[in-house]
Amino acid sequence: MCLPEWKSFRKYGRVVPNDANPQMSLAASAYVIEKRQEKMIINPIAHIYNDFPEKFGLPRQSGLSENLLSRIVMEEEYRVPDAFRGITEYSHLWLIWEFESLTDSKSFSPTVRPPKLGGNERRGVFATRSPNRPNRLGLTLVRLVKMENDPERGPVLTVAGADIRSGTPLYDIKPYIAYADQAPDAVSGFTEHISREPLTVSFEAPFPEDITEADRRTLEEVLALDPRPGYQADPDREYGMAYRKYQIRFRIQDNTVHVVSIES
Repeated sequence: MCLPEWKSFRKYGRVVPNDANPQMSLAASAYVIEKRQEKMIINPIAHIYNDFPEKFGLPRQSGLSENLLSRIVMEEEYRVPDAFRGITEYSHLWLIWEFESLTDSKSFSPTVRPPKLGGNERRGVFATRSPNRPNRLGLTLVRLVKMENDPERGPVLTVAGADIRSGTPLYDIKPYIAYADQAPDAVSGFTEHISREPLTVSFEAPFPEDITEADRRTLEEVLALDPRPGYQADPDREYGMAYRKYQIRFRIQDNTVHVVSIES
């Protein structure tokens, strides 16, 4: 077995037999990898802003709501136009970001209960996109709508299709490269059996004057994705979704979202 010559290896002068793993018995010497703690400190390069201040109501995956627009504002250190030279040659971008903490526990849980499986069936955390991860990093694909040079905030990116709460820190931005990043034959586990038929949305409450037609399209698109947890299907239950300064109150009955009030 060939091992790379890492500095963290310790060389011993005699062979140490290993019956459990014969490959570890080397002809001339044995190498033991030192166990060490490695930490990488990363700082936000930007924050993303949109009309969704809370997690509930956001699409569960990116690209499901093309009308949901977000703006990426860089930290002062990275407001350098040269850092964005050539970015408008790409149609889509990858965003690496941080999930908000959902628990005070710092212990590692190897399994999670995906809501779309009813909240009772467990899957390995690395076989899901659960935010309850050892490192709370999210990966999102967005469409680049435009880049503007703001006199105070430098380059500002407008993107479509993000599944990220407003105010969330971003740690990196990378271009999507179609020939390398796509996987036409991909298999998507239990998510392949989840219905993705959009719901009908019925607005039964008047819109405030500052809710535009674009806002209405965004709300309709997001509500049609069914924001409820997969284990909740009570037709009489009323839900509230934050949108800008408003609470969108709705019920879901017979595959129709009934928006009953829009309250500030």
